[in-house]
Amino acid sequence: MSSVPYSTVPAVRPLTRSDYKTLSLSALGGALEFYDFIIFVFFATVVGGLFFPADMPDWLRQIQTFGIFAAGYLARPLGGIVMAHFGDLLGRKKMFTLSIFMMAVPTLLMGLLPTYEQIGILAPLALLLLRVIQGAAIGGEVPGAWVFVAEHVPDRHVGYACGTLTSGLTFGILLGSLMATLINTLYTPAEVKEWAWRVPFLVGGVFGLFSVYLRRWLHETPVFAELQQRKALADEIPLKTVVRGHGSAVVVSMLLTWVLSAGIVVVILMTPTVLQSPFYGFDAATALKANSLAILCLTVGCIASGALADRFGAGRVFVVGGLLLGLSAWSFYTSVNVHREWLFPLYALTGLFVGTIGAVPFVMVKAFPAAVRFTGLSFSYNLAYAIFGGLTPMVVSLLMKWDPLGPAYYVGLLCGVAVLVGVYLRAGSR
Repeated sequence: MSSVPYSTVPAVRPLTRSDYKTLSLSALGGALEFYDFIIFVFFATVVGGLFFPADMPDWLRQIQTFGIFAAGYLARPLGGIVMAHFGDLLGRKKMFTLSIFMMAVPTLLMGLLPTYEQIGILAPLALLLLRVIQGAAIGGEVPGAWVFVAEHVPDRHVGYACGTLTSGLTFGILLGSLMATLINTLYTPAEVKEWAWRVPFLVGGVFGLFSVYLRRWLHETPVFAELQQRKALADEIPLKTVVRGHGSAVVVSMLLTWVLSAGIVVVILMTPTVLQSPFYGFDAATALKANSLAILCLTVGCIASGALADRFGAGRVFVVGGLLLGLSAWSFYTSVNVHREWLFPLYALTGLFVGTIGAVPFVMVKAFPAAVRFTGLSFSYNLAYAIFGGLTPMVVSLLMKWDPLGPAYYVGLLCGVAVLVGVYLRAGSR
């Protein structure tokens, strides 16, 4: 881990009105960008029926539709590394604004795309291209947002800033879920298929462009501005510096990203479907309501864990948070099939402790020196997320074929990883 001083922002001053403005605008933009990225999955079935041949078998259509969704994840590492490269050389704000523009425009265009019936094979190809651009955008947005807010605030508030930004990103998932619920409540299945499916994409694109406008009011980070003034930017390709000189920081950051991706993918994104399986037997409406409550608790947990990392150190947060998440997740997955009345409180508690991930960026932004911080964080985060974000659903699905409690085992494993990383960080006084 790097011992290079983290920030030139005075560590003793309190958060100012300008700091809160930066955090608010950054979190809002992050929420809208994550909404744009995730809304596709809520309408994947409808989109699959419209953008592929009508005579295609359902299983093949589903595979190809989710393949297009997965393409966004596969594009994340390349997009993130390229945008981080220029973020370390040209400025954080430029890439921070570009990333949301690259997300908003494809989302808007998705809502305007002709279907397979209208333009044939060009329809799914255009959808794939837009999804790849979205993936590149989110690959630059998340690391860029963490670096941007962290370099704006005093050192003793970095955890709170990163946790607040992360809560905004997770809130974007809730916005997508609520929009999908609203559209399917207001319109019949026939209306959704005919035209209403376009509304969430058009709304997301418009609000995304509005966020681009709002980010014009943000200023370059003091840390990068000083690097420019002192001519202390990276002398060589930033990624080369990261790989050659910061291996331990990369490993720790990738392990923490594995914990983060497991918490989001398994507990938040997969569990509503798991709850509708024969083992649990909940209806879709109940599962989604409980999921919405869990996401709300997750947003609170992210802010709390970031603030606690400032006060007690990230090591303690991961040790305690990992143990509490493991205990609550095990209780949740093993109990609600019998004690159905425990669904909402246990899912809410589990979501709260998933919020331990709010301390992940606190460690990552401090792990790399300022000259290559954006690149180091982006490389570690996006590479790990592409691997674990893609493999986790398959691994959990295979575990569930062996035992319905597969999600509990997988989350338990990652809680163990969180605890071990926490012990390592405590040993290094981080």
